[in-house]
Amino acid sequence: MNRAILNQCILFKDLKDAELEYALQFFHSRKRRCHRGEVLNRAGEPMRHFGMVLEGIIHVSMDDFDGNQLLMANVTPGITFGESLCYLGSETQVSVESVTDSVILMMDTESLRHPAVNPTAMDAELTRRFTAMLAERTLLLNDRIQVLSKLTIREKVITLLSQYSGRESTSVITLPFNREAMATYLGTNQSALSRELRKMQDEGIIRFHGSIFEIL
Repeated sequence: MNRAILNQCILFKDLKDAELEYALQFFHSRKRRCHRGEVLNRAGEPMRHFGMVLEGIIHVSMDDFDGNQLLMANVTPGITFGESLCYLGSETQVSVESVTDSVILMMDTESLRHPAVNPTAMDAELTRRFTAMLAERTLLLNDRIQVLSKLTIREKVITLLSQYSGRESTSVITLPFNREAMATYLGTNQSALSRELRKMQDEGIIRFHGSIFEIL
């Protein structure tokens, strides 16, 4: 298994070989290969597993009251999805779909919800890491709320680019979206987004090619 990818996740970051093996068993981990378009979880079903993308891209989405699909998360290698929903074990309003051929590390939270009578130090450490992962997810959700709270497409684009620029400390950003996914994430349509991006480029605000953006 790719250690570089696993190290991007707080659950497995910098664990020694024996610790990593224990962690993978603790979360009952198994690899799942998914085809493009395959649905991992449907709205209305309980989220029995959470996952980490090893290869490919996963979309987590939900429908609004008008039936329009909202992209909640664009999940790329090294990123997890479904942790809190899996832990709660209740029916979820989101769908999880593989938008490319993907390899997912599927895990569950049974060891967290039903801890051992005499937990080990490693059990406590993995529980702490899981809690920290949930905290990180809350911060990312706050970023999403900031984007969706903006009234215009331009404001949404600027907010999104500023967030990624701040994380990567660079003015050149590679977004983990194609144009269609970016439009869905911003809550707009692809044609309107493309028009606004061209205007922003003509005005010297940004420069872009595909998913690569430079803030000017």
